Amino acid sequence: MQKPDNKPPTLCMAPWTHTYLSPQTERRLCCASREPAQSFEQYIDTDSGSGEYQPVSLDEHWNNEHMQGVRRRMMAGETLPECDVCNSQLLNTDVYRSYFERMFHHKYNDIWENTEDSGYTTMKPVSWDYRFSNLCNFKCRMCGDMLSSSWEAEVKLHNMANWDNPQNNWMKPEVRKKISKFQDTQIEQEFSEAVEEHRIEEIYWVGGEPLMYEQHWRYMKRIVELGDGQRLYARYNSNLSRVNYKGVNLYHDILAHIRDWQMCASLDGTGAIGEYIRTGLKYNEWVDNFKQGLEIATHRRQMRIDFTLTLPGMLDVVNVQKLADELNVDILAKVTFTFTPDIIMSPLALPREILNSLVDELITNNNLGDALKSVLNQLKNRPNMEEMYPEDEYHRGMRKGKRRILALEGIRNDKLCMRDMLSANADILKWWDSIDAG
Repeated sequence: MQKPDNKPPTLCMAPWTHTYLSPQTERRLCCASREPAQSFEQYIDTDSGSGEYQPVSLDEHWNNEHMQGVRRRMMAGETLPECDVCNSQLLNTDVYRSYFERMFHHKYNDIWENTEDSGYTTMKPVSWDYRFSNLCNFKCRMCGDMLSSSWEAEVKLHNMANWDNPQNNWMKPEVRKKISKFQDTQIEQEFSEAVEEHRIEEIYWVGGEPLMYEQHWRYMKRIVELGDGQRLYARYNSNLSRVNYKGVNLYHDILAHIRDWQMCASLDGTGAIGEYIRTGLKYNEWVDNFKQGLEIATHRRQMRIDFTLTLPGMLDVVNVQKLADELNVDILAKVTFTFTPDIIMSPLALPREILNSLVDELITNNNLGDALKSVLNQLKNRPNMEEMYPEDEYHRGMRKGKRRILALEGIRNDKLCMRDMLSANADILKWWDSIDAG
């Protein structure tokens, strides 16, 4: 395809360099993309309502009609709805498209030389985000069963799944068995071949919890053994509950032999607040595991606190910044997703007046870094849930969200509850108490 004089502004390097696989073996452009139903739900036939499991291999996916169409539209300068998270900066201001541009800008000419007018490309992925399962030892309040096996077990134990929704069919035993077989055969084969053929330049280890994956330790050790560590960039998004596996230390035995790496260690509050938000967190152990990484880090970007702004976390922002200052590290900050009006863990659940007042109070704190101030300012410029949804839908969502929070607190026998944390702000507490969870 003929290269234009100027790079199309909506073109992303991901469809030529990157491959993503969910814990349920769903394939998408990247973890942040919003695909149409025929692609987004391709691993479970929800369109017909059959719920039949129908996975596809990487070879089948890479140049299918959808992927060719994505490349063709990007090269023509179109704005893709699949890329709305980046287009609208829905998660954070440092969008994923920019990351792929920084990582693979040297391959820009290659995409024009190796892509046909149809969108078919002879290029192969060199960037891998394969989530081998939803295995995770945490049950973070803003997460769910698709990304956490602990969540999945809890949902099944307490019969919290809506089995009338075909999108939940992946949890049914007969489908679960098929998914596991596909992961253990096809997915392992795809990734193993890429490792052995020296076709991996970048890996994003995320989960589930990637440090719980046996595959993480096996493949990273193999990459080092093959001598490919010095050409690899490895990214991690981890709860950092473990840094050792069968006598192998993450930092000294693996990352010390990698060209460059980044550990985004998830923490959404300090002490008891952090432990409430991320059920399973042991705060002091997290700090110790983080400090181990600092021992081998050669530059500031390698160890970062990955902070997702939640409703209770709004009241602990200052303490998170204090921790970052004590550790002398940066914060990567983003806002909890709000795809439905019942995500009451998001600060965007707050009424506008209360939200703006709290944000104004926080950003006047001279001790907050730019990352936290930026994500807080986003809250004033983005619609809150009351503004996003019709009145009836909004109030139903608030009631549903609060009922879920209260139910989980009962199931998990929480000593610290949402109301306890929100009592630090009288206006927020009054709003919380006004929601009839009935």
